[in-house]
Amino acid sequence: MPGDDVDANRALEDLVEGRLKPGVYQWRAPAAPGAGVSGAAWPERATAAGWKTFYLNGRRARDTESFLRLCAEVFEFPEGTGGDWDALRDRLTDLSWVPSTGGYLIMYEAWAELAEADQRAFRTALDVFTHAVETWQDTATPMTVLLSSIGVEVAGVPKLG
Repeated sequence: MPGDDVDANRALEDLVEGRLKPGVYQWRAPAAPGAGVSGAAWPERATAAGWKTFYLNGRRARDTESFLRLCAEVFEFPEGTGGDWDALRDRLTDLSWVPSTGGYLIMYEAWAELAEADQRAFRTALDVFTHAVETWQDTATPMTVLLSSIGVEVAGVPKLG
């Protein structure tokens, strides 16, 4: 829809400028790095505001094991990090190896791949993200997770833009 880009831009701007509470949100905007949203792509816009960005391509994760592997790669976890949900939770509440001055922004595109193939794993991933967002919420570097929601929605996850 023509107005969606404007709303998505405004929401992203509000988020990185601290006018919007950090959280786990659905976001109706082009998700892929390099996809333009009225000019600069979302990673460049967030990075320019001091945020560290991460892009999870959900097409590569259809079960717990592949999702955890994807996260280890994308978040550049230190060697020796375990490959289970508890380790992911611990790592996302630390992130000392990838410092940020503004916050942490995670774009999770094609999350429906995991949701359709392994509903339990997807809900666990959302729980881990929610825990991490809450941990970072009152710090100088908040975390927000955006679920690209073009055409598909997640029950119980608020919309951003």
